[in-house]
Amino acid sequence: MIYTVTLNPALDKTVEIPSFAVDSVNRITAMRIDPGGKGINVSKVIDKLGGKSIAAGILGGGTGKTILSALKEMGLETLFSFVDGETRTNLKVVDKVLHTNTDINEPGLTVTEGFLEGFLKELLAKFHKNDIVVMAGSLPKGAPKNTYETWVRSCREAGVKTILDADGELLMEGLKAAPYLIKPNNHEISRLMGKNLKTPQELAAAARKLMKDYGVEKVVVSMGGDGALYVTKDATIYAQGLKVTVGSTVGAGDSVVAALAFAEESGMSLEETVRLSTATGAANVMCSGTQAAEYQVIQELMPKVVFRPLSD
Repeated sequence: MIYTVTLNPALDKTVEIPSFAVDSVNRITAMRIDPGGKGINVSKVIDKLGGKSIAAGILGGGTGKTILSALKEMGLETLFSFVDGETRTNLKVVDKVLHTNTDINEPGLTVTEGFLEGFLKELLAKFHKNDIVVMAGSLPKGAPKNTYETWVRSCREAGVKTILDADGELLMEGLKAAPYLIKPNNHEISRLMGKNLKTPQELAAAARKLMKDYGVEKVVVSMGGDGALYVTKDATIYAQGLKVTVGSTVGAGDSVVAALAFAEESGMSLEETVRLSTATGAANVMCSGTQAAEYQVIQELMPKVVFRPLSD
């Protein structure tokens, strides 16, 4: 089973504003509302791929109830715990004239360390060996900075494969517990290494260093429209980005993580994983907001994926 963990979910309100401008009156021409947060986005995409997952996390207040109700309407299995306070609402501003996507994110709930420990124990009691747990996104206020380190280590000790999709200090702390797979983008891995990595070869070398230093099994580096790198102990593959009409880039990385988790559980080869995840990412870019693309669209894109082994 695949579990997705979203410790700081959100209700995503995506609006379209042509020629969006600061210090000015802006008028919305289209709007949609989706249950969001990186792990929740992963569960939505896994469902479209024909897989099953359990979306877990922390919710609060009326917004949290709205998210839970929406997920159940989608037919997703959930395991959320409620705390006092209100789940955040995040505003995504899409400007199709200027070709920009602007995120305005609220801080979210506040939790205690004791609550997180209890919730982790609840989840560990449900996990089975070789389950896959996706941990993704920011942490709520009150969570220790090493929360992902603690959770990854606990899952690994339980025989569970962990996929960590976080940034900055959260990723750095999580790496200490040797997650099975990480998916930084090119900017995130550059920050980790303390230098601007530009070429696929430089990014691949950085990925291999992280694997060597921290015991990570697999690294996928997304590069937006420039494609992605898939690095394992035995191979490095570069996949070109697919040229598609952009609806929204919000959640594109989450859709790639979903495909990676689905492929891992299904026992796909590296080549099959590359083809599926590249097509899934592109298909979701074509959608509005954090809406998950239909599998038919993904199927149509898979034959168009171009990839090759990357040499040093």
